[in-house]
Parts: sequence; C-alpha cells; structure tokens
Amino acid sequence: MTNLRIRDAARYLGVSDDTVRRMVDSGTFTRSTDPAGRTVVDGRELAAHIRGRGAQLEDPSHTRSSARNRFVGIVTDLVVDGVMAQVELQSGPHRIVSLMSAEAVRDLGLEVGAVAVASVKATMVAVEVPVETTES
Repeated sequence: MTNLRIRDAARYLGVSDDTVRRMVDSGTFTRSTDPAGRTVVDGRELAAHIRGRGAQLEDPSHTRSSARNRFVGIVTDLVVDGVMAQVELQSGPHRIVSLMSAEAVRDLGLEVGAVAVASVKATMVAVEVPVETTES
C-alpha cells in the first residue's frame, strides 16, 4: 500500500498542508502513521478523491471521441513561424505544447485566450515513479 505524507498529498491536491489535515480530521482520508511516526494518507484514497473531483472546463466541442485523454484549456502562447506553429495550452495544472501547421492554426482560429481541446491518442505512454530516498 502506498502512503503519502501530508505535504505530498497537499502538493498533489493543490492545497495547503492544513487543508489536508482538516480533510483527515473530517474523515475524508484515513489517518495512519509511517514508521517515523508522521501522519500519512492512503494513496488509494487520495487517488479516488482526485478522480472524483477532477475539475475541467466544459468541452466546447461537444463531440464524441475515441481519445480518452482530452484536456480542455486556454491557449496561453502561440508562435507561428512560416509553415509551422507551436501552440501552448494550460489545462488546470497541465501545460500542453503542440506542434502543428500554421495552416491548422488559421483554420482553427487559434489565438491566445481561446478555449481549445488537446486530444492525445498514443500507442506508447511512459510511466515513471520517484526514486526512494531516505530522509534524515
């Protein structure tokens, strides 16, 4: 079972340590302690909480897609250079950068401040985990 320290759970939730402590006190997460005596929360409980509360902008496309990784966000930067363009989209805490043709940017009417959807369909996704470290 994966246990996360209060400060790490807070970082993943985007809230303060005190907010997570209040969530533990209110029963949102089960209180446990690690071998060093620090309060920890169950990673599975945290994952269920995050998944159930995923806040996103409403998808303006109102389309159905086989791509399950769709990120609705705001265009924050746009660099058009010749035939190619770089589009930066902020979707919640995620920064997504896409390279596309300048023609596609014009056809989509993309500009800084526009709402857009980044759709990711990949045959390979790498998953990494942090290296265990000992704290003093």
